[in-house]
Amino acid sequence: MARILDGKAINQQILEELKPRIARLAQTRRKPGLAVILVGNNPASEIYVRSKVKTCVDLGMLSEEIRMPDTISTADLLDRIGTLNRREDIDGILVQMPLPRQVDSRAVLLAVQPDKDVDGFHPYNVGQLVANAPAPRACTPAGIMEMLKRSRIELAGKEAVVVGRSDIVGKPMALLLLHAHATVTICHSKTHDLPAVCRRAEILVAAMGRTAFITADFIRPGAVIIDVGMNRVTDPAEAARVCEGSPAKQAAFEKNGSVLVGDVHPADMAELASAYTPVPGGVGPLTIAMLMANTVQSAESRLA
Repeated sequence: MARILDGKAINQQILEELKPRIARLAQTRRKPGLAVILVGNNPASEIYVRSKVKTCVDLGMLSEEIRMPDTISTADLLDRIGTLNRREDIDGILVQMPLPRQVDSRAVLLAVQPDKDVDGFHPYNVGQLVANAPAPRACTPAGIMEMLKRSRIELAGKEAVVVGRSDIVGKPMALLLLHAHATVTICHSKTHDLPAVCRRAEILVAAMGRTAFITADFIRPGAVIIDVGMNRVTDPAEAARVCEGSPAKQAAFEKNGSVLVGDVHPADMAELASAYTPVPGGVGPLTIAMLMANTVQSAESRLA
């Protein structure tokens, strides 16, 4: 039977390990501080921000939520980021994406001071990742690496396939696996015979944002599967496809009229993998844990 990699449990491990570090900073200098900027009223972003702010408060960190209208200009947002860059009590700045169309997202990304870029997206920090030098790492890939390490899943010498080439997950994930001495292939929409490439994977990371796209034909029996996708299914016909063979998913859809499914077909994943991340409860909790870890590390470095 496949082992379920419990992201919630590992999230709690990481947060518990951060608490004494946070307490030590609070006693000797000050609390670590995280500022979260939310532009507009995107419902999904609202949920993410609430979760991040709550986790900060629960850990005893300073949390500052800054809400701005969806009509904001790039210049006004950059001005606010500049103020946060200069504040000594703020160690991390997170700008919740997506931003409205009129805002230059790249300019915003570049405006955050690299040592306060706890998302790990600034080009300087990406360069540090390429060089395998210390810097904040993108939270989702960093969380996956923590999960693999704490689950005692060996990476050195293994064949790893990452499906998806985003700057947020796919590219940094591939680099982190490479630094762990895995042999890495990055796949995308132009990859020829994608199922055959994926079947080579001993470690398969699915991060393309396509509901249950990875099916049995893509999975090598015994592979470790990391499903980064988070897709809400509301269409009954689509639900029948993605819930086939998964009574728990079928029951959730019948009860709620919707169901959360990753990028890998849940029944195929459970049947063929040696270990896998569930959706929800797998990768998601680790993203927030690593955001907190990056903020604490930034505070420790800045107050050293």
